[in-house]
Amino acid sequence: MSHSTAGSDSAGRADQGVPFDLLVRRGTVIDGTRSPRFDADLGVRDARIVFIGTVDEASAQAARRCIEARGRIVAPGFIDCHTHDDTALLTDPQMTPKVSQGVTTVVTGNCGISIAPVPHGLPKPTPAPLDLLDASGGGAFIYRSFAAYLDALRATPPAINTAALVGHTTLRAATMSALDRPANAQEIAEMRELLEQSLAAGAIGASSGLFYEPAAAAPTEEVIAVFEPMRRLGGIYCAHMRDESEHIVESIDETLRIGRELGVTALISHHKVAGLANFGRSAETLPLIAQRMLEQRVCLDCYPYAASSTMLSESRAGMASKVLIASSYPHPEYDGRDLDDVIAEMGLPRAQVIEKLLPASAIYFAMHEDDVRRILAFPDTMIGSDGIPLGGNPHPRLWGTFPRVLGLYSRELGLFPLETAVYKMTGLTARNFGLTDRGELRVGAFADITIFDAATVRDTADFQHSTQKARGIDAVIVNGALVWQNGQGTGARPGRVLTRA
Repeated sequence: MSHSTAGSDSAGRADQGVPFDLLVRRGTVIDGTRSPRFDADLGVRDARIVFIGTVDEASAQAARRCIEARGRIVAPGFIDCHTHDDTALLTDPQMTPKVSQGVTTVVTGNCGISIAPVPHGLPKPTPAPLDLLDASGGGAFIYRSFAAYLDALRATPPAINTAALVGHTTLRAATMSALDRPANAQEIAEMRELLEQSLAAGAIGASSGLFYEPAAAAPTEEVIAVFEPMRRLGGIYCAHMRDESEHIVESIDETLRIGRELGVTALISHHKVAGLANFGRSAETLPLIAQRMLEQRVCLDCYPYAASSTMLSESRAGMASKVLIASSYPHPEYDGRDLDDVIAEMGLPRAQVIEKLLPASAIYFAMHEDDVRRILAFPDTMIGSDGIPLGGNPHPRLWGTFPRVLGLYSRELGLFPLETAVYKMTGLTARNFGLTDRGELRVGAFADITIFDAATVRDTADFQHSTQKARGIDAVIVNGALVWQNGQGTGARPGRVLTRA
């Protein structure tokens, strides 16, 4: 099957002897649209794809860099639509956990938690769950405006692209004297102004985390009032819902009401049904979401694991069959340990042990694999890792999410074809988030490209060895620059800040 662009200006320039900056040769293209795969060469110039087809030998020889991709899949770079990489992008700009699994773009500021704006700083110690971005309490929240944060990313770019959300919890912590109550009119006005400034600076939308205590006191009306600027300025609303267990249907209704009243797309973050009593309820929630998609703009994401991860708390521990310590700032020696074993070792009640470990994050085994598979297979489900880059034993989703979908759920279990798997990580996500010229391999699109071996790609990170690199990711290209090859980073840092179209 030929997808030659021989009649295009870009191909014409190639024929006239203008060399490609990068040429990917003889690969099998899966373009991110769910279209059937096809064999082709792919030429890149000035950070964009300028040719897809069959190059002549003269053009191949003239290319400044050539990657042989015979027997490999050439796909759009994966977009991780749900991350907490806000700080990591600056402190660990090579972003090895992401590029090693083929990710070229991350969406930050999820679950109501963003690193900015904090015009007057935050109280010390950093209130949970904001400490997931600043567990040491060492002052990561230094960006007085959202523009300042984006400027920092532009000044010291990471290896990958960033699209950033504004967090409702961050806005609350930055403006309110107490977080255990609804915001008053003045506080709402201050938060609204900060959001408007952030959207103008380049934020792609806003998120809430009504599940967490600092925001749980906020009624639905507060969120709508704070996010009012989105009626006019647009953006996406991403929600860690108020409840993902007993009251999940009511929480879906609340989330979609907020999106509907604001006139924007509402995203249900990391859709799950948690707790033994709720196993199987995805058979109830997914038809509900599908029906609402006929009435308003709705989307959802999911990570491919039956265990979640967030800050350590007694209430969440009580819902899980097993809890692993992912990170403990005061007691890193317990990273990776079973909470029950730590309790036995300390000889103290669970509540006291948890208090001693804080600030901390944990991994909770509280979901059923059947629900995970049902949600992943839902046609409109995007893939997001929800990885938390903290501690010595992070959830393996930080390193393994995307190869796990490709290897386990697509190839081994046959949950969906490879073209569909790629679409869930690329084209679908770019469309929902309004990321122009990303998520597809076509002439004119930015050259974010992941090359992998469909026969071997697989996650290797597990709950005992959670920071192991995936198998089968041959090369990763961001904005035309090679950032990963032969199992290691190249040192290139071509990432850009992506803003709304």
